[in-house]
Amino acid sequence: MENRAEHPLRTLEDVLRFEAAAPLEQRLPGRCVFDVFVASAQRFPEATAITMVMTGAPDEEPRRVNYPELLALVRRAANLFAELGGQRPGVAYMLPSLVETHATLWGAETAGYAVPINFLLQPAHIAELLKASGARILVALGPHPQLDIWQKALQLREQVPGLTLVRVAPPGTPLEDGVIDFHTALATQPDDRLTFGAPGQGDDVVAYFHTGGTTGAPKLVAHTHHSQLAATLGGAALAGMVHGDVLTASLPLFHVGGTIFCALSAFLAGIEIVIMSPGGMRNPAMVSRFWHICERYGVTLAGAVPTSLGAVLEVPVADADIGSIRAGFCGAASLPLAVGERFRQVTGVNLYEVYGMTEASGLICIDPTAGPSGVGSVGFALPYTQVRVRRLNADASPGEDCAEGEVGVLTVHGPHVSPGYRNPEHNRGVFFDGGLNSGDLGYRDATGRIHIAGRAKDLIIRSGHNIDPLMIENAMQRHPAVALAAAVGVPDGYAGEVPVCYVTLRPGMAATEAELREHAEQTIAERPAWPRHIHFIDTIPLTTVGKIYKPQLRCDAAQRLVSQLVCKQMGMSDAAIQVREGGRRGMTVSVKLPPAQQAAISQVQQALSGFLFEVEVTTSTGL
Repeated sequence: MENRAEHPLRTLEDVLRFEAAAPLEQRLPGRCVFDVFVASAQRFPEATAITMVMTGAPDEEPRRVNYPELLALVRRAANLFAELGGQRPGVAYMLPSLVETHATLWGAETAGYAVPINFLLQPAHIAELLKASGARILVALGPHPQLDIWQKALQLREQVPGLTLVRVAPPGTPLEDGVIDFHTALATQPDDRLTFGAPGQGDDVVAYFHTGGTTGAPKLVAHTHHSQLAATLGGAALAGMVHGDVLTASLPLFHVGGTIFCALSAFLAGIEIVIMSPGGMRNPAMVSRFWHICERYGVTLAGAVPTSLGAVLEVPVADADIGSIRAGFCGAASLPLAVGERFRQVTGVNLYEVYGMTEASGLICIDPTAGPSGVGSVGFALPYTQVRVRRLNADASPGEDCAEGEVGVLTVHGPHVSPGYRNPEHNRGVFFDGGLNSGDLGYRDATGRIHIAGRAKDLIIRSGHNIDPLMIENAMQRHPAVALAAAVGVPDGYAGEVPVCYVTLRPGMAATEAELREHAEQTIAERPAWPRHIHFIDTIPLTTVGKIYKPQLRCDAAQRLVSQLVCKQMGMSDAAIQVREGGRRGMTVSVKLPPAQQAAISQVQQALSGFLFEVEVTTSTGL
């Protein structure tokens, strides 16, 4: 891959010229993911590939791994997995962010295929993922004082017949019967060659990534060698990654963004990644010491998910010299405009958005760092990729292309699009004609940049008026007292649903609902988008990678509504109300009345019948 600094991509025209200058295959380092590590070890024999930061303390001596050492680790791990699992083994792992996690991931993709597992999931769900993926090797972190990964791994060994357990633990940890010690086993493998012949390549499956929630049948997205390589090249090109760059790696390695953009793209470009502790930005020390870590390790590309960056921007730069930072990155969730503006104020450089999906091997669009930063935009589609903005047909399928500035659903065609889910039954409505229906809403501006307008399923539809929750959230976060805002729809008997907004306040700041309501009405142009209620909460729920978890907020909003109606207006203060996602109408409300109020069941059912949720009304006797 040629030096991006010599051929910077700034505009859509630059991307089109880049595509026309050479076919994709000529730009790739080979036909398999393993070739990335071989090529970079040859090109950058003295360069650091990984710096492992544990605490961020000023006197910490981090573990450093150069490119030839990383290649050796990948070879050893691949040889081990081939020895344990035979031809093209499936290797799952439950590991925090460590050097060993990289060895496991890329070794698995070299020997067979990887199955990254979110270790925060419950054992029963992880067991279903293992069974669905066909993985028979599980690499897991050994006993840890704060994490219960090893306890889960032992349970999984009992639940998944034939599972081989490999433990990553500090050297000297006593061995356990029936468990393979990762470091001991790795040391027995050669690091100068692969012992099992050639790795998979091209359209061979290289990984299955879990997506789609924590309940129901597991949805596993297939990645191929070719799809990951295409995404990797596009990520490095649009991000302008060049040898000498240093990137903060804060996403977990069970997340596709952590594996492709924050790892494989970086390794392809020969840059250094700084692993921000095993726990990433969930570690408070990484937030409080972020600017000093950037200074000490000469970070040039500073990135994290928007919620983490928002927390970092609350920390004074103080005496840290952050002059090395040339650009900021964020991804995995939509960027509030206030965070982008604040990043520029604090660092003096622009914050660029990365947009991707697991179903597209992690990357779809990037706002190129060589350009001026399209505020509120995710930039341009990866090279060799087509992103269309399309109107929805009556059956919700993608239709004709939208006009410039018109909001529609984004569809993606390109070499990085997944061939589909492991279970083909899940493909319906997502994969079509070799393309991907992202389910995201967006529009294209006059420069060709793509802007995300929210998830189709997160749209708030008030009396037929489509309301983008991002518009509300961006407006609310411009208030100086608001740290984070999340807008969702709450059922309404007349309008179907109306917007409400949850906010957390900055430390030491105060605001009233009346004050924030006035702010909303002054800053949100669309009157239907003014929040019906503004709820103050201590913490907005987040997923494990820092996305706002809106299903929990939608349920909370509905529970507040039903409690107001049943407990206060109808005087049934002893009613127990539960709301959960799912059911025929997307949400189910259960109301349990005391036995003495059994006669009121029909009254409550009638009162709730006008809302767009399923209703279950019983007494505490279950009658």
